[in-house]
Formats: sequence, structure tokens, C-alpha cells
Amino acid sequence: MLSCSKTKSLLLQSGARQSPLSRKQADELAYELAQFHPEVEFKHHFIETIGDRDQKTSLRSLEKTDFFTKELDELLLNGEVRVTIHSAKDLPEPLPKGLEIAAITKGVDPSDSLVLRKGENLRSLRLGAVIATSSIRREEAVRELRADLNFSDVRGNIGQRLDLLENGTVDGVVIAEAALIRLGLTHLNRFTLPGETVPLQGQLAVLMRENDEEIRELFRCLDVR
Repeated sequence: MLSCSKTKSLLLQSGARQSPLSRKQADELAYELAQFHPEVEFKHHFIETIGDRDQKTSLRSLEKTDFFTKELDELLLNGEVRVTIHSAKDLPEPLPKGLEIAAITKGVDPSDSLVLRKGENLRSLRLGAVIATSSIRREEAVRELRADLNFSDVRGNIGQRLDLLENGTVDGVVIAEAALIRLGLTHLNRFTLPGETVPLQGQLAVLMRENDEEIRELFRCLDVR
């Protein structure tokens, strides 16, 4: 990570999804940048993407698409915001023409956690218990530990997924540890799943329009690439 040079006072218009987790991520990025550039103030614009509206389409075949970024990409390309803030793992490949990455942050814990009801553990779960996850990779990680478990595809924000656990619809739910940290949910009964996680999990990505040198320089101090 490189040090940042001083910049002029700036009101930075930024775009992000409107979910509780995305709002926390936007605040996290603003806080981290303020450690180097206290003269920069963020004005966040939180919007709903197709991935937020469409709660039926499975995420299992949508990796590296613009399902969660399309509307934010358009906001940036249209000049309505100067940067957009994303979970780095959600970025499409390739990026839309005219956009580039300004920074990938250090992020937080990249592991996956299996969240269970209070007092439960992996061995105490009933035979054939149902685990909710939107990821084939996460399903395989849990299946390695208990081959008898069943799995349910899941959509919705973190709170909605945890509600399925609390109301008994499922017996466990796999959630990124980074999301639990950012939402202040580390008190929940959980354990870390073994194995590798998806690249860039827990890290944030800042997108800008191509050749915006002021933004590139501004975020250079947070970029770990």
C-alpha cells in the first residue's frame, strides 16, 4: 500500500447498493480514506439494482455477471457519481467499457461461516438438516463435514437469510464472515468452514471512469493490488 499525497477539499459523489451491508461497506470505505484524506467528504447515493429486486433468480450461475452492478455502472458512466463501491467479488468480468478499478481494499476476514441456532453445533444437527446457501462451493464445503445434510438455495439480504434460521425454515445458513463483522453480528453461534473461499471475498472495490487520474491518485493509498 502506497502513501497518499495531500489533495484539495472534495465532495465525492459515490454510488452503492441500498442493502444494509452495502451501506456499511460505503461507510467503511469513507472511514478508511479519511485516515489519509480527511479533506474528502462522501455523499453516498444508495440505489436498488436488479439483483436486489429479483429475489427468485438463483445466484449459482451468476458469478462474474453484472447482476448486482448494472445500475451502478450506468450511474457512473452517466456522470451522476464519481465512484461506485462494491463487494470486490461481485464485479463483472470484463468490466463495462469506460470503467476501471480505482482500488481494491485490504478488506476483512475472507472466510465463510456456518451460522446455527444458539446451542447447536454441527454434530447436534438432526439427520438431514437443511442448510441454506446460494453457492455450490459453500454447499460442497459443508457436505464434506456432514454428507447427510440437505441444502436449500437462498436469496435476500443477510437479515432475511438469518430470519429463515430463526423461524425454523432452515437449520443453518452459510454467510461470509466479512458480512457478519461489518453488520455487528459476530455474537451469533457459528463456526468457520474449512477450505478456500472465492477470490476477493471480504474486500471492497472502487470503480471509476477510465482515465480519471484525480480519483486514481486519491485512492492509491487504499489499493492493495
